[in-house]
Amino acid sequence: MKRLDPEVIEYYDDEVLTLISEKYGLTPMDALRSFVNSKTHAMLEDADYGMTDFGAAAIFEIWEAEKITGDPRNSIYIRGE
Repeated sequence: MKRLDPEVIEYYDDEVLTLISEKYGLTPMDALRSFVNSKTHAMLEDADYGMTDFGAAAIFEIWEAEKITGDPRNSIYIRGE
């Protein structure tokens, strides 16, 4: 696994946490826990997945698809529809 640079991960963490907090009313710490412990975040950290081709809003949608279905690969961004 080739890990992304910490600065890139931090950028996505900040942006996605804001979206999670705003939509779901979670505290920043709870949003952080939910995102960092997700399969989506693990995929984001692994440069081989190429998740940085997506913006923060798409990463949020992928995380949301994971929360709803249990698998981030059910996101329209990953399925390619």
